Amino acid sequence: MIDHYTYRVTWSAEDDEYVGLCLEFPSLSWLAQTPDEAFSGIRQLVQEVVVDMRSNGEELPAPLADRAYSGRFLVRVPPETHRRLVVRAAENGVSLNRLVSALLAE
Repeated sequence: MIDHYTYRVTWSAEDDEYVGLCLEFPSLSWLAQTPDEAFSGIRQLVQEVVVDMRSNGEELPAPLADRAYSGRFLVRVPPETHRRLVVRAAENGVSLNRLVSALLAE
């Protein structure tokens, strides 16, 4: 199960070390001297937390990778931004949806 969670390793200038993170457990982190150690550390920490949560009957967060996504979401923008996007889409001969989808994919 922990293999399906989303991990990141990044440099922390404040700590002068690499920090391992897990998006599904935002309160957890692991500091280490190397990226590999940070990755291993956060995975081990998540494993321990998962075991603890299971033993206490707590619900585990669903891995982002295992969730179903509809491909739809609503974004509110100022009217002027909406107008500029509609104009740009028309200039490119595409729908507003196609234009915004392409911009977000960049």
